Amino acid sequence: MQRRDTMVARPPFPLPAVFLPALLLLAACGARDEADEGTDTARITVATVEQAALGERFSLTGTLTAERDAQLSPRVDGLVARVHVDAGDRVSAGQVLVELDPAVGRQALARARAQAAEAEAAVNEAARLLAEARRLGEDRLIAATQVDARESELQLAQATLASARASAREQAELVERHMLPAPFDGVVAEKLTEAGEWVQRGTPVLSLVATDRVRLDLRAPQERFGQLDDDAKVRVFADALGGTPLQARIGARVPVTDPGARTFLLRLLVDDPDGRLLPGTSARAEIDLPASAPALVVSRDALLRQPDGGYSLFVVEDGEAGPVGRQRSVRVLRERDGLVAVTGDLSAGQRVVVRGNEALRDGQPVEIAGP
Repeated sequence: MQRRDTMVARPPFPLPAVFLPALLLLAACGARDEADEGTDTARITVATVEQAALGERFSLTGTLTAERDAQLSPRVDGLVARVHVDAGDRVSAGQVLVELDPAVGRQALARARAQAAEAEAAVNEAARLLAEARRLGEDRLIAATQVDARESELQLAQATLASARASAREQAELVERHMLPAPFDGVVAEKLTEAGEWVQRGTPVLSLVATDRVRLDLRAPQERFGQLDDDAKVRVFADALGGTPLQARIGARVPVTDPGARTFLLRLLVDDPDGRLLPGTSARAEIDLPASAPALVVSRDALLRQPDGGYSLFVVEDGEAGPVGRQRSVRVLRERDGLVAVTGDLSAGQRVVVRGNEALRDGQPVEIAGP
């Protein structure tokens, strides 16, 4: 390259010495601008296009619900005697929560047991009379028909005893049902009765929620129905836990769509052994779908958004005077963990620009930074 010397033209008339420094400064700036125009090489960082099976990841937001949530009602009609719990109390399975007044039921139980005792005495008497008739029958002192009649009387007494005992057991069960036990471990969510109230079967008196196992109900778009299966990996991020992920699995896919939103119910079972999730709160699920086939994968930093909404990137090619950047249009297939699966005029092993591509022009010489 020829060297261009910068010269200051001599003015046609003498200038005062005060203007000479200004003229020299202008000449130096012009020489520096000419030197900058000759430097057009962009410094870049590159990465390699790889072929990999990049699965798709998408997120859905839903509401956490308890796997077991029951409205407890008394098993018999009666007057509430005591309520042993209040809202917010944690209870264990079998713990008595509400007691009804059992006074009338206990009186009926006592009468049933007395009838059973009377029937048992009648059986004993019938058995004694039958044994006596059989002895007399052996000596031919009574007719055989009388012995048969005594046997029938014993059988009738035994049937009466069995019925009386069943009635006593039934009444004992009714007395037992004056106590309302917890059907499972959980937390009392709502208290709906107080001592002194008359309650009936089917009337809720307590609301009990199990917090050991929760599920996340999502509304998934209809195009995802055929893609979701047991091979999908699911992580749940609850708002109450910040960024801590919890493992989950697909519990149910209900193939009944919402005609208005064209979505279906996706139910996830969340593994939360510490019971940190609260039913009723919101959570987000990240679902990873396995890739159907390998694809070309590049770094997310290599993509440039175009005015038409598409994407492009720069590949490094060897030119006559050195490497240059060539712009290629690509179509994004899916994205995951900072990597993007694309399709376009690319091949595995090519180098794409990941740093310095924002101001890069098609065909511009480049200098690769780093190894």
